[in-house]
This record gives sequence, C-alpha cells and structure tokens, in this order.
Amino acid sequence: MMPPKRGRLILRTALVTLAVAALASALAAALVVRQGWYDVGAVKQHWQPVFTLLENGLRYSVRHHAREIVAPERTSAMAQQGVKVYAQHCVQCHGAPGVAPRLASLALQPSPGPLVHMTRRWQPNELYWIISNGIKMTGMQAWRFHLSEREIWSVVALIERLPGMTPEEGQALFATPPEPVGEVRMAVGPPDAERGRVALAQYACQSCHVLPGVPGPRVDVGPSLKEFARQRYVAGRLPNTEDNLVRWIRDPQEVKPGSAMPSLQVTERDARDMARWLLRDRSPN
Repeated sequence: MMPPKRGRLILRTALVTLAVAALASALAAALVVRQGWYDVGAVKQHWQPVFTLLENGLRYSVRHHAREIVAPERTSAMAQQGVKVYAQHCVQCHGAPGVAPRLASLALQPSPGPLVHMTRRWQPNELYWIISNGIKMTGMQAWRFHLSEREIWSVVALIERLPGMTPEEGQALFATPPEPVGEVRMAVGPPDAERGRVALAQYACQSCHVLPGVPGPRVDVGPSLKEFARQRYVAGRLPNTEDNLVRWIRDPQEVKPGSAMPSLQVTERDARDMARWLLRDRSPN
C-alpha cells in the first residue's frame, strides 16, 4: 500500500503539471491571437479540427437549448405557408432542390448550405430553435424578431418535405430570374489546381459534397468527390475528362437535364481550375 505522504506528493505533482500545461496552452493561444498568425480571411478556411470542433459544439448546444420545445403537428397546409416564407426569406442563401442560392451567399464562410438533408441531422424542435434564435458568426439571423411562431413552424414543415421534392418541383416553386453577371476579366493562364481548391470552397461546393483537401461538414447531399479522378464518367453521362468536367461544372442542366445540381454561374477559368484540382492525380488531357 502506498504511503499517504507519497500519494499526496504524486497528486500534487500531477495537479501542478496540469496547471502548468494549461497555462502554457493559454499563453500559446494568446500569442497566436496577439501576433495575428491565424488567418481569419474568408478565402482560407478553418483547419478541419477547428471546423469539427465548432460543428460538434453547435450540435450539442442546439440539442441542449431546444430540449424543452414541443413541436406541433406539421400539416400540408402549414408546409404550403412555409413555401411562401421560404421563397421570401430562405432560398436566397440556402437554395432549394434544383435551385441555386443567390451569388452573394455562395462564398459565405461557413457556407449556409442546402436544407434538403437537415431532417437527417436535426429534430423538428431543433430546427425551430435554429430558425428562431439564429447561429452566432454564421450570417444566420434570429428570425423570431421578423416571423411569427406559426411562420417559423411552417418553414420547419416545409424543410421536412424537401427530401421528397424533385428538382422540377423546386424550380417551379422557388426559381428566380438569373442574376445579371458582368463579364469577369481575369488574367488567363494554365489551369491552377491550388486555385481550384480555393474556388471549390468559394462556390460552396463543400456544402453538398465531401471534397479532397477542402475542410467542411459531413454531408451526403451529393456524392463524395474525394476519389473523383478515378471515376470513369462525369454525371454518369460523359467520359471523365477535364474538358467534360468543366462542361458539367458550368452547366449541369445542359449535360443532365433535371439534375439536382444547379448552375452556379461558374466562370470558365474557375471551372477549369476546379477540374484540375479534382483530377490532379491524373495527367492532363
């Protein structure tokens, strides 16, 4: 049996060690912040561990704060009302089946993302809490100051029905006229894979796909593109070449009419850089 004095010494040593380690970590974090070493720009995303920590913190926080909310019955009539509210306030950032978000929202970090898969991640009471209270530092505002409780529940009812909505139905309900886009003049050069990696995030591709080298949430809206270079076909239609991938990225509906992937008005240069990144393990065509 360990002598009492020796046990207390070991415990004291362990506590002092933990305290010193905690102090050193705090000082290191303060140094990183004070020196400005962590890049807060929207072009360079959080590291994946940071992203995962924030995402898990969000999930646990929402679950805790929404635990006492009792969800009412969400009827078809309520979902119909939700269509009007969603069209006015939500589609601009989140899009809909077959409908792209507005251009101004694509490069928001974190990306607002589509809501078609939200019912797999959140319960109705949690969706209500998110819409009602918003999320700090994401651009998601607290809609309870602008919408009634019934209107918020109507949006929840609609979100629950989004997984069964076809692209054609989404376009009929939510499509808006294409935004006028001026000609983007950029220096022309050979495809740049690293620039393509950044462009994928700036067009919010990680909100639907798991992408190689691009931190993001765990999503299953669209197929994972981590092994895209090994695929034989683009969208199951075209041989997987760089030119065909550029064609698909720029105009999905031309390649595969009725596809759930909307047009994001990607420029020729951005699409070619994206394709080079996704196919970087393969020799150029």
